[in-house]
Amino acid sequence: MERWGLDMAKEYFKFSAAHFLIFPDGSAERLHGHNYRVFVELDAGLDQFGLVLDFKQVKPVVRELCDFLDEHFLVPGLHAELEVGPVEDGHRLVVYRATRYLVPDEDLIVLPINNSSSENLATWFARRLKEELESRFVGVQIERLQVAVEETSGQRGVYLFTRDGDEG
Repeated sequence: MERWGLDMAKEYFKFSAAHFLIFPDGSAERLHGHNYRVFVELDAGLDQFGLVLDFKQVKPVVRELCDFLDEHFLVPGLHAELEVGPVEDGHRLVVYRATRYLVPDEDLIVLPINNSSSENLATWFARRLKEELESRFVGVQIERLQVAVEETSGQRGVYLFTRDGDEG
């Protein structure tokens, strides 16, 4: 089997965000932040011009997703015990057990994940990237997509998509 792909680790594929991790025993980290970096590998068929996709087409999409997350408090909207509710004056209340955060609406992103781990951030990022690329570029069918989100140097969460579950 032959494969063609792109591998991107640009310095500007980064975002800064606040979060806290919830552990299996129910305890949670203190609110803190990371300067995250994003790494992308994707495989798809070659087009008639010998390209998977032009790097110049993919890089802005990755950057848009980084910009969306940048300088926000990232909250896992699918965690069973965490609640996010509106309060007056353009704020939302984030509640996990006895901890409460009052956050301006524009500073908060509630993601469809169950924890704000780097693995889950990589999953969210990859799924959005795949959706954006396949909708923007007609005929592109991604066969394999791997996204890593690094929260500190040398420490990354990784998500891998392969069409039909083939991890080749």
